[in-house]
Amino acid sequence: MTQHAEDRNPGLLDNPLALRTILLGTLIVLLAMGIRATIGLFIQPMGLERGWGREVFSMAFALQNLVWGFGAIGAGMMADRLGSGRTIALCAAFYALGLLGTRFSSSELEFYLSAGVLIGLGQAGTTFAVILPVIARTVPLSSRSTAMGIASAGGSLGQFLVVPTGQLLIDSLDWTGAYLVLSMVLAATLPLAWFLRGKPGANTGPQQSMFSAIGQALRHPTFHFLFWGYFVCGFHTAFITLHLPAFVVDKGLNASTGAFAIGLIGLFNVFGSFSAGKLGGTHSKKNLLAGLYALRAVGLIWILAMPTSPWVIYVFAAWMGVFWLGTVPLTQGLIGQIYGLRFAATLSGMVFLGHQLGSFTGVWLGGRVQAVTGSYDLVWWIGIALALMAAALCLPVRETPINVQQLAKAA
Repeated sequence: MTQHAEDRNPGLLDNPLALRTILLGTLIVLLAMGIRATIGLFIQPMGLERGWGREVFSMAFALQNLVWGFGAIGAGMMADRLGSGRTIALCAAFYALGLLGTRFSSSELEFYLSAGVLIGLGQAGTTFAVILPVIARTVPLSSRSTAMGIASAGGSLGQFLVVPTGQLLIDSLDWTGAYLVLSMVLAATLPLAWFLRGKPGANTGPQQSMFSAIGQALRHPTFHFLFWGYFVCGFHTAFITLHLPAFVVDKGLNASTGAFAIGLIGLFNVFGSFSAGKLGGTHSKKNLLAGLYALRAVGLIWILAMPTSPWVIYVFAAWMGVFWLGTVPLTQGLIGQIYGLRFAATLSGMVFLGHQLGSFTGVWLGGRVQAVTGSYDLVWWIGIALALMAAALCLPVRETPINVQQLAKAA
């Protein structure tokens, strides 16, 4: 079954299929992203019982990001070729098995395979690269950017809601019981994939093969601008998520300040992602992206320039939260707008690889610089430079739909 909405649809409220798709897609993203954000909660109890240091968990998290990035390409191809329902169901099964395998991991290798590889593969098909193209092809064009903003906000709402729930589960059931419950919750999303089934229609983009579409995108400068912009997004979000709590402690503040700051990022990004999607429906997406990256630089300058205090950290978290995942509906929207929806999941997965390479770099570089210099200051400055670079890269993006014939002649 092909799900595709044309401009003749009057709006979301008059389209039950679109509303259902947004609701279920957002729920899956909420749970997938929310459960992922709980990994830090297990470091102390699991590490103490298994005798593992923080470097073991950091390696698993970095591996997870890489597998997620490369896996998103395969998941996107599978969704475009075989259908989104099968892809989401398979990846949800990988995710649930990864959580279960993490619970029973008794060696570092088993932990890397479960928390790194299986969960990474699971995230590839239960998050933005696959879910957002499903929503995009189902909702009316006039509401498409807003709908993707809602689903993106679900990821941050998951961070805000699931993390404290995970801590409650650990306190009540120990970390082993918490992993079992989380694996069952994720497995419960498997039936939802049936309602998100379907493939893009033949009329949802240029008439070409998948590999022709990939080659066309790779020859197009805009695709590379979006890729490296997403790299910067991943660098910022992964570095801050993993290292902000340690940065706060290094500055002499209570560890709870860092934990609360991470929660604030998630809370404020619910508003930020929705607003970015809403604005993307009426304003230039590339200009919004450029402004978003530039405003991130302001937040990074703030945390370096101001004397460290809980309120300085909270203002930073709120500011960055507003611009946290607003990149997602705008970048995904540009992919569909420029290259069409026929192979949107595949191309989204390829661009998302840039995000995950940035995530890996941010996580690794943050730990490396801190270990060598005893400070995160250099990484903050690198983050500022990258934010300004990403803003500049967005400006030459061409938002008009690509013309395959003209591009082929130019090549």
